[in-house]
Order: sequence, then C-alpha cells, then structure tokens
Amino acid sequence: MHVKLLDDRVVERAKRRGIDALVYAPHFRRLPEIREQARWYTDEELLVVPAREVFTGSWRERRHVLALGLSEPIPDFITLEGAMAELDRQEAVVLAPHPEFFSVSLSEEDIRRYHDLIDAVEVYNPKHWARHNRRARDIATRLDIPGFGSSYAHLRGTIGEVWTRFPESFSDEAELLSALRERVPRQIVHRGGLGHRFRRATEFSHLGWENSWGKVDRLLLSGTEPTHPGQIAYDGRFDDVSVY
Repeated sequence: MHVKLLDDRVVERAKRRGIDALVYAPHFRRLPEIREQARWYTDEELLVVPAREVFTGSWRERRHVLALGLSEPIPDFITLEGAMAELDRQEAVVLAPHPEFFSVSLSEEDIRRYHDLIDAVEVYNPKHWARHNRRARDIATRLDIPGFGSSYAHLRGTIGEVWTRFPESFSDEAELLSALRERVPRQIVHRGGLGHRFRRATEFSHLGWENSWGKVDRLLLSGTEPTHPGQIAYDGRFDDVSVY
C-alpha cells in the first residue's frame, strides 16, 4: 500500500513476493512524474498506483497525509487544514500513515477531526516498534476506521515484508480506490522471523539518515523542493496556506 522507491529491482522483488499492486508515493516528487513512473512500471503482473504523501506543516511540526486518486497536483509545506480542504475538493482517497509516530504524523485528535475524510489508518508499518503498531490499531478501532498495512519501503529489501490483502485483486487504479472508499474488508499481513525483524530494524535506522544528512541535503544543498508551494507549477494557488 505504500512504497517510496520504484525501479526494475523493486518490481522484480514485488513480483517474486507475490505482490499484485504497489502504491508509489515518493517524497518530494511532483504528481506528473509519479504518474509517469507508475505507468511505466505497470504491466499485467503488477499494478503501480501513483500517490502523494503530503508533508503538511513545517519541518518542526509535520503531519503526513497519504493521498490516492488525485486529479491535480498538491504541494508539501502547507497547513494541514489547507491540505485536507484540497483533498476533499479533489475527492481523493485519504489515508493516515504511521499515526502518532514521532513528530511526523497525524495525531488521534487530527484523525478524529477529519474522520469523514480519512478512508483508512495504517496499523502496521515496519518502521514502527511493537508499541507503535498497537497504538495505531487502537486508534483505528476507537475511531471505527479500517486499517491498512504497508512496507513503507525506503529500502528495496523491505518490499513484500508487509501487505494488505483484499478479497479480490484489482485490474486498475479505479478498482483499488473504490475498495478503499467503500471500506471493503481486508487483512493486514506481514512476514515474521529474524529476517523480518532485521528488515524492520534496517528501515527504522534509515530514519537516522533521513533526519540528519538527508534533511541537511534537502534544506541547505538541494535548493527549493519541487513540491514547495512557491514553485511555478502550483501557480500561486496555495500561497494562502503555505507555511514557508
């Protein structure tokens, strides 16, 4: 339901693990580029669905929102209120990844506030510790919102470690979006054993790179992000809700 990287090796591993579909939502990539890559790697064996994990708020207080079925691009670094209003306008499928995980997630109160817009809550993520997954399941149960599981793969080896199993496979993006909107029952499945524990630990350690050198590179060395609301691609539409 959610991977961060996509190439020939990712596709090969997904197929080898029996995955039918990947939701591809890389950080700081514009929607047209994501769509193009998704089309390129989709074939009869594997459906790749384009999505955006929108970074709302500032670097110090981020709230990530996973959006599928977008009709128009949406930037990062806008207020949560602005993002949710735009996703509502586009009638996107809205998912809550890694709820209450450090400072990068929707809180239970956020999810309660936007209950009618959120179609599923992530209840198993390899980056989570066991207590984080328990807390996520508790939130989904209390708020009566379906769960989903994802590899959240930032590293190729995590592909196929976690998946969400629906009663039927999907032939295209529209069928997946419909199943999520209609809250079709699903099963969250993950691998086990020492191999899975190693993959989880490796993914968790990747946070250290993301929040140290990766952040320095993004903030100081790489210039303005392609998904910054001030970029010309957004034509000033989000200036009133931009946080930078």
